[in-house]
Parts: sequence; C-alpha cells; structure tokens
Amino acid sequence: MYLVTGATGNIGGAVVRALAGQGLPVRALVRDAARAKLPEGVTAAVGDLDDPDSLVPWLDGVEAAFVLPGYPDMPALYERLRDAGVKRAVQLSGGSAGSGDTTNAVTAMMMDSEAAARESGISWTVLRPSAFMSNTLRWLPELRAGDVVRAPWGDIAVACIDAEDIAAVAVAAMLDDAHAGAVYRLTGSRAMLPAEQLAVLGRVLDRRLRFEGLTLEETRAQLEATMPEKYVHAFWDFYVDGSLDESLVLPTVEELLGRPPRTFEQWAEAHVRDFR
Repeated sequence: MYLVTGATGNIGGAVVRALAGQGLPVRALVRDAARAKLPEGVTAAVGDLDDPDSLVPWLDGVEAAFVLPGYPDMPALYERLRDAGVKRAVQLSGGSAGSGDTTNAVTAMMMDSEAAARESGISWTVLRPSAFMSNTLRWLPELRAGDVVRAPWGDIAVACIDAEDIAAVAVAAMLDDAHAGAVYRLTGSRAMLPAEQLAVLGRVLDRRLRFEGLTLEETRAQLEATMPEKYVHAFWDFYVDGSLDESLVLPTVEELLGRPPRTFEQWAEAHVRDFR
C-alpha cells in the first residue's frame, strides 16, 4: 500500500496516477472525499497534514509515502509514519534548499521538511525539482480574456519540469531502497523564458499570443497582494537578488528513468484542452 499526500495537486496527483497506472494499491490523502477526482481503484483517505494524527487511520499496511513540504509539524508527521511501520518516504522539496539560507522563508521551510525526513528513522529520498511547467496555467485568466499575458520575471529563464517526470522519479524511489538517502535535483531539458513558453502555447493553440513582463514595481505590488511579506522577500531574493538559478539543466531525470524529461512542447500538447 502506498500513501500519497497532496493527492489532488499537480505533483501528488501525478504520483497517484503513476502508482495506480502500475496497478499498485494507493491511498490518496484528501481533505474532502466527495470533491476528490481520483483514478478508479484509488482509496480516498480523508486527512489533513496540518493534523498529523489524522493520518493514523490510513497508515496501516503502508509501505511508502509521498510527502509534501512545509506543514507546521513535519517531525510529528514523520513520527506517525515511523510508528505505523512505513518503510520509505519521498519528501518533495525545492532547489533552494541546498543553499542553507535560513533567512529565506521558502528555503527555510524546505530545509525543515528535509530535516524531518532525515531525522525520522525512515528510509528517505528528497526531490528538489525546478519550477513546474504547470505554473503556466496561472496565465489562464488572461488567455481567456485576450491574447496578452502580463507576468513577473520575464527575463528569468527556467528549466521547468513536467509533473509527470517528478512523479516518475518519486514512484521509483517509493518502490526501491536503492534511492535511500539520495537528494535528487530535477530539471527539464531546456531553460526557457516565459515569452518562449507562451510562444509554444501560441503555436499549440493556433493563436498570436504576446508576453509583457511586469516591472519590478508591478511585480512587488502583485506579490504583496497575494502573499505574506516573508514570502515576498523570499521570491525577491530568488529572482531579483539572484540567489536561485533554475536555468541549470541537469541529466538527473534521464539518468534515473532511462529517458529524457518531457519537453515543454510535449507538455503543452498534452494540456491543450486546459487552455481552451
């Protein structure tokens, strides 16, 4: 049995599909079973990572778990997994965790989550993916309203990765002790600017789309309207001060899976209906 947290999100959902696609028994942690759309045969496990005790009823017989980062008491969450006899855990993290900069709120959150996994007594694997290709779905409101996307960080190239590739690596680590103690930095096959991604979407959708980068003043105003100040500072540190470089292309996905990571063009073709 395999437990997947964040089962209705981009990464957790892909992990659920990958496990179920191999015919493996899956418990998908969700807050509301009635609203969760899960593959046939997958069990909706109602719980909340804010409350580690809510996982306990679903841990019997679980061999491995996929764990999202950033919850209030990650050590307690891992304690529940260990006490239930879970053998392996795959901890999702982020590329900035390797910097060790605890003054950055996002980095500190990822580091704390990784530390909880390492200190749990469970066999662990950490995944540090670059930004997700699915982040371009944030452009949907503007694309439904017109042909212009105005967004931050227009001059930042990122080797974005497909959630399906992250999930494939996660499943490999959930099934095999060979990945115990590994920290995998995962990237896509090419660094792309937002305008380049939008051009791909334009070709797929047969539309003449145009990208306009927000000014730093507009970017700060947008961030401050949607998140606490500590996270505004974190993203400013990443993308203005340049503490996080996600343009680096690494061979990790191909080395682990025996195939190259999916391209943004492949991702766009697979998700064309989401943009219609």
